[in-house]
Amino acid sequence: MKRRDFLTTTAAAAATVATGPIILGAQSKSGTDHPVIGVDGYKYECHHNWGTLPANLEWQTTHNVAIDSQGQVYITHQGHAGKKGLDTTFVFDNTGKFIRSFGKEWHGGGHGIDFRKEGKNEYMYLTNTWASPMKVAKYDAKGEMVWALGRPECKEYEPRPDPKDPKKTIVPPFNPTNVAFCPSGDVFVGDGYGSNYMLKYNKDGKLLSVFGGTGKDDGKFVTPHGNWVDERIPGKPTLYVCDRANARLQAFDMKGKHQATTAAGVVLFPAHIDIQKDVMLVPDLHARVSLFDKEGKAIVHLGDDAAWRKTVLDGFKVRRDPKQWVAGKFVHPHDACFDAAGNIYVVEWVEGGRITFLKKV
Repeated sequence: MKRRDFLTTTAAAAATVATGPIILGAQSKSGTDHPVIGVDGYKYECHHNWGTLPANLEWQTTHNVAIDSQGQVYITHQGHAGKKGLDTTFVFDNTGKFIRSFGKEWHGGGHGIDFRKEGKNEYMYLTNTWASPMKVAKYDAKGEMVWALGRPECKEYEPRPDPKDPKKTIVPPFNPTNVAFCPSGDVFVGDGYGSNYMLKYNKDGKLLSVFGGTGKDDGKFVTPHGNWVDERIPGKPTLYVCDRANARLQAFDMKGKHQATTAAGVVLFPAHIDIQKDVMLVPDLHARVSLFDKEGKAIVHLGDDAAWRKTVLDGFKVRRDPKQWVAGKFVHPHDACFDAAGNIYVVEWVEGGRITFLKKV
């Protein structure tokens, strides 16, 4: 399968992939309580409820995960309602030992997080969906803010008359969810919970362009929740956008020109993306974590189970009841990332939070 086929496969072909040998049922590893899931070359031992907190902190609604250049693992939380004194970002070493926490100011809206090197320096980018006028922020390695962005100053976000009632004014919301990094140093920001635009800024926070908006046509979005720049083909970087509520991925060039869209069934409700070497990792809010190869062929949908998914999606009640959670399966994967060794951290949108460490075996 050619790489472009990932984005142009017919629905019938997608169905064939979905029924192929891409799922290995959870198997108990002899002598442990950690089931092994996956297929040959991509098998993982599940360690649910990874990470240990001190007594003065508690897991909240876990959202995103990223790893810095030192191998430290950062977990973001939306923040429990009515508990504004709690930090929203927890930091661990790679054994799950707690190091520190921060982010009280993001409580109620903590969401996306990622790191990148710019020259010799490393920077952390955070996105905030609801709680603060500060929507995207860049921090240096010392934790000092470099810049913060509020509402975009452009025509797409200008207040306008309500077409249903000219006496009222509509203020387009801006509630960004995640960022993606361009080879040039620019940054894409997805307004996933706001007005469904993708915005491009330079590394200093200057707005360069806006594209997308609400819709189901190619190039339009309904919840552009996660995004990632794929550099697996030298000289041809591609922006992938998790167009979550439209149940698809879309591909764009660095100017925001639409290139292609996945067929029905390739992804279910994609939340974000990570890429390591030739493998694309897609945490899917509909109870699975998918791996795709360089040509876009599904390697495995980890934890995938149609009956389990039906239970999970029945009013989303399972996310509030840990007693129903099943080892080797997922409830609502909201983000996931590789570490340097090829292990995977999965963060789920569930009450009380859940981090799963998938140890490659």
